[in-house]
Amino acid sequence: MIRDATPRDFGAIRAVIRHAFDRADEANLVERLRDDGDVLFELVEASDIALQAHILYSRLKIERDGETLEAAALAPVSVLPAFQRAGLGKALIAAGNARCAHLGCAAIIVLGHPDYYPQLGFSAAAAESLEAPFSGPAFMALELRPDALKAGGRVRYARAFGV
Repeated sequence: MIRDATPRDFGAIRAVIRHAFDRADEANLVERLRDDGDVLFELVEASDIALQAHILYSRLKIERDGETLEAAALAPVSVLPAFQRAGLGKALIAAGNARCAHLGCAAIIVLGHPDYYPQLGFSAAAAESLEAPFSGPAFMALELRPDALKAGGRVRYARAFGV
Protein backbone atom coordinates (compact mmCIF):
# COMPACT_ATOMS: atom_id res chain seq x y z
CA MET A 1 0.00 0.00 0.00
CA ILE A 2 1.36 3.41 -0.98
CA ARG A 3 0.51 6.21 1.43
CA ASP A 4 1.78 9.56 2.65
CA ALA A 5 4.61 9.40 5.14
CA THR A 6 3.84 10.65 8.64
CA PRO A 7 6.19 11.84 11.41
CA ARG A 8 5.64 8.46 13.11
CA ASP A 9 7.35 6.87 10.08
CA PHE A 10 10.52 8.98 10.22
CA GLY A 11 12.63 6.51 12.22
CA ALA A 12 11.64 3.61 9.96
CA ILE A 13 12.23 5.77 6.88
CA ARG A 14 15.76 6.50 8.04
CA ALA A 15 16.36 2.77 8.44
CA VAL A 16 14.94 1.98 4.98
CA ILE A 17 17.15 4.62 3.36
CA ARG A 18 20.30 3.49 5.21
CA HIS A 19 19.72 -0.14 4.24
CA ALA A 20 18.88 0.73 0.63
CA PHE A 21 22.04 2.79 0.10
CA ASP A 22 24.27 1.12 2.71
CA ARG A 23 25.25 4.57 4.04
CA ALA A 24 23.66 7.53 5.84
CA ASP A 25 24.16 10.35 3.29
CA GLU A 26 20.72 10.08 1.70
CA ALA A 27 18.99 9.71 5.09
CA ASN A 28 20.77 12.84 6.30
CA LEU A 29 19.63 14.68 3.16
CA VAL A 30 16.01 13.73 3.86
CA GLU A 31 16.25 15.03 7.41
CA ARG A 32 17.84 18.31 6.27
CA LEU A 33 15.10 18.79 3.66
CA ARG A 34 12.47 18.25 6.38
CA ASP A 35 14.23 20.60 8.81
CA ASP A 36 14.42 23.33 6.14
CA GLY A 37 10.75 22.95 5.15
CA ASP A 38 11.65 22.05 1.56
CA VAL A 39 9.83 18.71 1.33
CA LEU A 40 7.05 18.82 -1.22
CA PHE A 41 5.81 15.39 -0.07
CA GLU A 42 6.98 11.93 0.94
CA LEU A 43 5.39 8.59 0.16
CA VAL A 44 6.01 5.15 1.63
CA GLU A 45 5.19 1.63 0.55
CA ALA A 46 4.02 -0.18 3.66
CA SER A 47 2.60 -3.52 4.66
CA ASP A 48 0.55 -3.98 7.81
CA ILE A 49 3.75 -4.44 9.81
CA ALA A 50 6.59 -2.52 8.19
CA LEU A 51 7.78 0.03 5.64
CA GLN A 52 9.50 -1.42 2.60
CA ALA A 53 10.18 1.68 0.51
CA HIS A 54 10.22 5.49 0.57
CA ILE A 55 10.33 8.37 -1.89
CA LEU A 56 10.76 12.09 -1.38
CA TYR A 57 10.09 15.03 -3.69
CA SER A 58 11.45 18.43 -2.71
CA ARG A 59 10.80 21.92 -3.99
CA LEU A 60 12.90 22.96 -6.95
CA LYS A 61 12.80 26.21 -8.87
CA ILE A 62 13.79 26.85 -12.46
CA GLU A 63 14.53 30.52 -13.06
CA ARG A 64 14.56 32.14 -16.49
CA ASP A 65 13.87 35.55 -17.97
CA GLY A 66 12.35 36.97 -14.79
CA GLU A 67 9.98 34.05 -14.23
CA THR A 68 10.20 31.07 -11.92
CA LEU A 69 8.85 27.64 -12.78
CA GLU A 70 7.79 25.54 -9.82
CA ALA A 71 9.21 22.06 -10.22
CA ALA A 72 10.25 19.11 -8.07
CA ALA A 73 13.46 17.25 -7.34
CA LEU A 74 13.02 13.50 -6.95
CA ALA A 75 15.52 12.24 -4.39
CA PRO A 76 15.92 9.79 -2.90
CA VAL A 77 14.00 6.65 -3.84
CA SER A 78 14.78 3.91 -1.34
CA VAL A 79 13.69 0.27 -1.31
CA LEU A 80 14.83 -2.27 1.27
CA PRO A 81 17.20 -4.73 -0.42
CA ALA A 82 14.87 -7.69 0.18
CA PHE A 83 12.13 -5.91 -1.82
CA GLN A 84 14.23 -4.49 -4.65
CA ARG A 85 13.42 -5.51 -8.22
CA ALA A 86 9.79 -6.14 -7.26
CA GLY A 87 8.40 -2.92 -8.77
CA LEU A 88 8.05 -0.95 -5.53
CA GLY A 89 10.33 1.87 -6.70
CA LYS A 90 8.49 2.19 -10.01
CA ALA A 91 5.13 2.23 -8.23
CA LEU A 92 6.30 4.95 -5.84
CA ILE A 93 7.72 7.03 -8.70
CA ALA A 94 4.50 6.70 -10.71
CA ALA A 95 2.42 7.76 -7.70
CA GLY A 96 4.80 10.60 -6.88
CA ASN A 97 4.93 11.88 -10.45
CA ALA A 98 1.13 11.90 -10.58
CA ARG A 99 1.03 13.86 -7.31
CA CYS A 100 3.53 16.39 -8.74
CA ALA A 101 1.31 16.85 -11.81
CA HIS A 102 -1.73 17.33 -9.56
CA LEU A 103 0.19 19.94 -7.54
CA GLY A 104 0.94 21.87 -10.73
CA CYS A 105 4.68 21.24 -10.98
CA ALA A 106 6.04 22.08 -14.42
CA ALA A 107 8.67 19.34 -14.34
CA ILE A 108 10.53 16.83 -12.19
CA ILE A 109 14.33 16.63 -12.09
CA VAL A 110 16.30 13.56 -11.05
CA LEU A 111 19.95 12.59 -10.87
CA GLY A 112 19.80 8.84 -11.27
CA HIS A 113 20.62 5.71 -13.17
CA PRO A 114 20.38 6.39 -16.92
CA ASP A 115 19.04 2.89 -17.63
CA TYR A 116 16.29 3.01 -15.00
CA TYR A 117 14.63 6.42 -15.06
CA PRO A 118 13.96 6.57 -18.82
CA GLN A 119 11.58 3.62 -18.28
CA LEU A 120 9.50 6.10 -16.26
CA GLY A 121 9.53 8.94 -18.79
CA PHE A 122 12.64 10.82 -17.65
CA SER A 123 15.25 11.80 -20.21
CA ALA A 124 18.63 13.48 -20.31
CA ALA A 125 17.53 15.27 -23.49
CA ALA A 126 14.72 17.02 -21.59
CA ALA A 127 17.28 18.33 -19.08
CA GLU A 128 19.91 19.50 -21.60
CA SER A 129 18.53 23.03 -21.79
CA LEU A 130 18.92 23.53 -18.03
CA GLU A 131 21.81 25.21 -16.28
CA ALA A 132 22.53 23.04 -13.25
CA PRO A 133 25.40 21.74 -11.13
CA PHE A 134 24.92 18.37 -12.85
CA SER A 135 24.99 17.30 -16.46
CA GLY A 136 25.32 14.17 -18.54
CA PRO A 137 23.21 11.05 -18.94
CA ALA A 138 22.36 10.75 -15.21
CA PHE A 139 20.85 14.27 -15.07
CA MET A 140 17.28 13.83 -16.33
CA ALA A 141 13.96 15.59 -16.42
CA LEU A 142 10.32 14.76 -16.95
CA GLU A 143 8.16 17.58 -18.29
CA LEU A 144 4.73 17.60 -16.71
CA ARG A 145 3.67 20.55 -18.85
CA PRO A 146 4.44 20.26 -22.57
CA ASP A 147 7.61 22.15 -23.52
CA ALA A 148 8.04 23.46 -19.95
CA LEU A 149 11.81 23.13 -20.20
CA LYS A 150 12.25 24.03 -23.85
CA ALA A 151 13.34 27.58 -23.01
CA GLY A 152 15.85 26.33 -20.44
CA GLY A 153 16.60 28.05 -17.17
CA ARG A 154 18.75 27.85 -14.06
CA VAL A 155 17.94 25.03 -11.64
CA ARG A 156 17.75 26.04 -7.97
CA TYR A 157 17.86 23.06 -5.65
CA ALA A 158 16.86 23.26 -2.00
CA ARG A 159 19.70 24.32 0.32
CA ALA A 160 20.03 20.81 1.78
CA PHE A 161 21.53 19.55 -1.49
CA GLY A 162 24.54 21.80 -0.95
CA VAL A 163 24.76 22.90 -4.59
